[in-house]
Amino acid sequence: MHPVIFSIGPIHIYAYGLLLVLAFFIATVLATLQARQRGINPELIWNLAFILTISGIIGARILYVLENLNFYLKNPLEIIILQHGGLSWFGGLALASIFGIRYLRKKQLAIYGILDLLVPYLALAQSIGRIGCFLNGCCYGRESIWGVYFPVHNKVLLPTQIYSSLILLLIFIILRLLSSKSLPGGFIFYTYLILYSVKRFFIEFLRADNRPFIWGLSLFQIICLFLFIFSLIKLFSLRKTRP
Repeated sequence: MHPVIFSIGPIHIYAYGLLLVLAFFIATVLATLQARQRGINPELIWNLAFILTISGIIGARILYVLENLNFYLKNPLEIIILQHGGLSWFGGLALASIFGIRYLRKKQLAIYGILDLLVPYLALAQSIGRIGCFLNGCCYGRESIWGVYFPVHNKVLLPTQIYSSLILLLIFIILRLLSSKSLPGGFIFYTYLILYSVKRFFIEFLRADNRPFIWGLSLFQIICLFLFIFSLIKLFSLRKTRP
């Protein structure tokens, strides 16, 4: 829609990058305020947020490049050009989880406690980031007369980015409401994974940028099924633990 927000001479401010930066700061500031109320050092949250964001972007980019390896082998410089879009959330989740858990263990912090605090704001950050996808024209939906005209594709497409943004905002609200309750550690984190995997599974049917992988489902829908089952099992196992 509007990949470039504005330009100052040769310098271009891209919507995709700008919304990622805004998502990081808004989510991290709110998370640190929540952490302060719980007696957690806000500096730890800033450090963790930085680690999660950088490792998440790298992991998301690596998976996206692997998905489209033929294109990037022919255009290797495109690998580092993030303003064109191209981040796979599941790759980011995997790498950010590794680095985040290592940091929490090093600081001897309660892993589930911190994850439960952060994931509502992760959903909020994703909601903001999807607006960047909409303006950039990536993560687009199928052609439809009920859609929005995307100049970059010269087609009327379903605005799946906006659908995702609104659902993620709803997930954020649900998780924040759960945060006020006395729940076992990890309950909010796994609830987030369940809600996100359901959201992504059904949104994939409306998207046009992912090819079928098996049984008419995309690779991400298969991952969503495994993530949903895994998180559901973990959620039920938490019922036996004390808040």
